[in-house]
Amino acid sequence: MDSTPPPPPRLRLMSYNIRHCRGLDGAVSPARIAEVIAACEPDVVALQEVDVGRRRTGGLDQAEEIARLLDMRHHFHPALQVLEERYGDAILTTRPASLVKAGALPGLARRPGLEPRGALWVEVAVGGGRLQILNTHLGLSGRERVAQVEALLGPDWLGGNLARAPFVLVGDLNATPLSRAYRRLAARLTDARRLARRPARGATFPSRCPVLRLDHVFVSAGVTAERVGVVRGALPRLASDHLPLLAELCLAPAPAEIGARAAMV
Repeated sequence: MDSTPPPPPRLRLMSYNIRHCRGLDGAVSPARIAEVIAACEPDVVALQEVDVGRRRTGGLDQAEEIARLLDMRHHFHPALQVLEERYGDAILTTRPASLVKAGALPGLARRPGLEPRGALWVEVAVGGGRLQILNTHLGLSGRERVAQVEALLGPDWLGGNLARAPFVLVGDLNATPLSRAYRRLAARLTDARRLARRPARGATFPSRCPVLRLDHVFVSAGVTAERVGVVRGALPRLASDHLPLLAELCLAPAPAEIGARAAMV
């Protein structure tokens, strides 16, 4: 009997703020966004700034349309809804997936006019195991982002009973590595870029000449990263004001599985 353990499960994860599919040329094109994604062949895509049924983008369900073009399943959560118009975050995947939770994140009581923010949390089949993925788009105010990070790490989200390691928190955090929100997350989770063997330059915004690292992948114990990098090229520079972030993740075997392999040897 061959005692060589099988390779650990892997997953290609993309985070992409698509700016409601409006490119730098002013054209709204879900097909162009889908083309950028398809070139990277991800297993899971976390999208931010997705329009569903909004007049400004022709009333299209962008989450459904991009998923259709890519032959992926999708989940969508509206952080903002006015009548039939919705705007928020989506997760697309080629893998079997189930919804864990979707909901609002706190704003600032003294600034009621801030754009509402939310988070979308799914569980995806990876190999013989499961990986929880939480996608979010944090606010523009520093105090707002800290409040939202505290909520995400608290009992209603990743600090509660629904959280099962391994898990990933991903999205446009509007936070550079020097920010309080980033540091708070880094105290509890690991920036996947720090684990990568060959971390590439990480600036994602603005797409034409990126100088800010605003889009991130944070991982729990049980997840490591082979590569994390920004997707570059003429089409990604044009399709949105953010460049996509692509991470090649690797799941560690569960303790019971490790024990079983040791017993076989």
